[in-house]
Amino acid sequence: MAPRSLRHTPRRTPRKFFYLLLLIFVPACIFGLFTDYRKVTYILRPLWDTPPAPFTWLPHYYAENVSMDHLCRLHGWSVRATPRRIFDAIIFSNEIDLLDIRFAFAEEKIVHYVFPGTTRSGDSHADPFKFERMQRAAMDDLLRRAGISNGDVLIMADTDEIPRPQTLKLLQWCDGIPSKLHFEMKHYLYSFEFPMDSIWKTASNIYGPNTRYMHSRQTDDLLSDAGWHCSFCFRHIEDFVFKMGAYSHAERVRRRDFLDYRRIQRLICQGDDLFDMLPEEFTFKDLIRKMGSIPKSASAITLPAYLIKNADKFRYLLPGGCIRETGSSSNFPKESSYSDLSVF
Repeated sequence: MAPRSLRHTPRRTPRKFFYLLLLIFVPACIFGLFTDYRKVTYILRPLWDTPPAPFTWLPHYYAENVSMDHLCRLHGWSVRATPRRIFDAIIFSNEIDLLDIRFAFAEEKIVHYVFPGTTRSGDSHADPFKFERMQRAAMDDLLRRAGISNGDVLIMADTDEIPRPQTLKLLQWCDGIPSKLHFEMKHYLYSFEFPMDSIWKTASNIYGPNTRYMHSRQTDDLLSDAGWHCSFCFRHIEDFVFKMGAYSHAERVRRRDFLDYRRIQRLICQGDDLFDMLPEEFTFKDLIRKMGSIPKSASAITLPAYLIKNADKFRYLLPGGCIRETGSSSNFPKESSYSDLSVF
């Protein structure tokens, strides 16, 4: 008699197990939504949000002692007989040192600067969208008063989004550049010691009758490695407090101790998030990969030349210089109950 074959029959997971998971998971989500809804929404973001459409990446060519004619042709463009005017339309808040670094380019007479005023709002509960609309309208008016004309280049950026001088020269000297172009910017947090993923918000437009100032996606064209974005790169702790309380960030300050000077200083040196937020990612893989402190970089290669030339002045922006000053910012009173850094 032939032996009877034994088949392994997988056991079915009891329904009670799934009910138990639901019983744990659903109340946990509800509790999280009431206590820290942002973390819950960020954890679940890969389930409800989709990434932006991909960009068309444009190579960025540059080397020392290479003519503009050759560089323009490498990009598929042609060199101009005369340079364009460039208007760098900056949204300025309190990034005074980054503005100083950005102003260094003015010595080469590359850029015309226009300022719409501060982004500060006295009421942290003011409607940010209404405020931004007013800001854009003010910028359009200021540009017209500054004498911008058709064919000029308009750069739309925040103060902490600094285009490379090489990028500006391409815009200035090359014919055939896209009428609208986003810049890939190397992104840093607190200083150039903490590199993050690149961003794309900065854009240039060949100015025309229908050009309007905006700081959102305008095209699919993205110029590679076109500048630097240094977020929360302040010299004084008071400036961090000011930025954290501004209308665009105030709702993230969930507890008073978030503004504690000692806490802010500690998190800056660690490369941790000031708002105790999770990364804003579209996949669970990226979310897990970017949790925790930002890895430090010891490289100061390819940073703005003015920053390196004045390293003693901007030591806090360079690798190893995380300690910040207190009590000297012009935006704030000198007194603060959180100004003691002695425990750090």
